[in-house]
Amino acid sequence: MTIKQSAWTGMMPVDDTALAVTDTGGTGRPVVYLNGQFASQPSWRRVIAELGSGYRHITYDERARGKSKRSADYSFEAGVRDVGAVLETRGVDRPLLVGWSYGAALGVQWAARNPDRVAGVVSVDGALPYDFTDDSTLEQIRQTFRRMRWLLPLVRPLGMTARMSAEQHADCNVEILEVLAKFGPVLEEVTVPVRFVMGTGVHMGATQEQVQQMRTSLDPLLARNPYLKVSATVASNHTKILRNDFRAVADTVREIAATRGH
Repeated sequence: MTIKQSAWTGMMPVDDTALAVTDTGGTGRPVVYLNGQFASQPSWRRVIAELGSGYRHITYDERARGKSKRSADYSFEAGVRDVGAVLETRGVDRPLLVGWSYGAALGVQWAARNPDRVAGVVSVDGALPYDFTDDSTLEQIRQTFRRMRWLLPLVRPLGMTARMSAEQHADCNVEILEVLAKFGPVLEEVTVPVRFVMGTGVHMGATQEQVQQMRTSLDPLLARNPYLKVSATVASNHTKILRNDFRAVADTVREIAATRGH
């Protein structure tokens, strides 16, 4: 028997903070959306509208993003723990995890550790095992956020930055690069379907050469792990992919929902 879940919007306590969560409820396949690094829930509105009411859509803001509260811990591991906390609190069983950029890495990491608790992952232009951790790149990130410290509060209402200091923004950026530099074994060992939607356009902060390196870093793993597959390659760049290619993302959700008889 399929149990209908009630819709709910509110603040969910976790550790020293509270996360803003929206759950559409219903009886459909649950889909949990994991935002880009400093993005918020509205990023997914086009994908959710395209998929429609046949799915149960669950979005939330990560720590200090969107409407969520500040925390003493903005680490990647805290983000992974928060995925499990949202699923447990909302009573979600074997969802599809759909992540963009930073959220894609969260989704794949969580699925790799909990393969029996997730139906699959859609990675939207993220979770690619490239290594850009040379000293000059990391120092450039820190310098950029120091220069932008006056701008961060101004663009926060647009969902582009978090309620963090410039130093904390930089720390989050540096950490995810370090995580991705060592992400190959995670992708190699994951045992749930992971489908990639990949953009090809150049975006701010990356050269054409770097974008190409990111894309090709996945190729050896696609050959070794049958659970990995590129479902769509689109013309958008990293920043615009959810806005311009939401149909490709929705189609990939439908594709992965149909695997394993789901």
